[in-house]
Amino acid sequence: MRLLCLLAGLLLSTNLWAAIDTYQFKSTEQEQQYRELTEQLRCPKCQNNSIADSNSMIAADMRTKVYQLMEQGQSRQQIIDYMVARYGHFVTYEPPVTASTLILWAGPALFVLAGGLVVVLRARRQGRAATLSPQEQARLAQLLNDSDRTHD
Repeated sequence: MRLLCLLAGLLLSTNLWAAIDTYQFKSTEQEQQYRELTEQLRCPKCQNNSIADSNSMIAADMRTKVYQLMEQGQSRQQIIDYMVARYGHFVTYEPPVTASTLILWAGPALFVLAGGLVVVLRARRQGRAATLSPQEQARLAQLLNDSDRTHD
């Protein structure tokens, strides 16, 4: 019975086999730079988690690659450029302004301007439709005069 409980406990404790990232840094500045970089890069799978906060396999691979690139002596910007080249601008929380991102930022403003233009043009068109020709104005004046005489 005791052996059965021990085996069941081992099978249910899969966290014992979980891997923990342990890296040896040359200095505390390098460790700090590693922490900052992993906080600034977004996990492609988890979307709004940084690779430092994510437990996904791709985030673990990205953390390992950041460490390797730092060990090779690459700068912070070179590491970010590598990640962007590999995973796209999505991995940065502040993507640069490009044609595709400009559409995302300017699109709603263009829709508001287009809607305002439609409203103004329709208001002007309705204003023109209300203007009467001289013959219509004379006829209206005559009808108003006739209605005043009938009420007096």
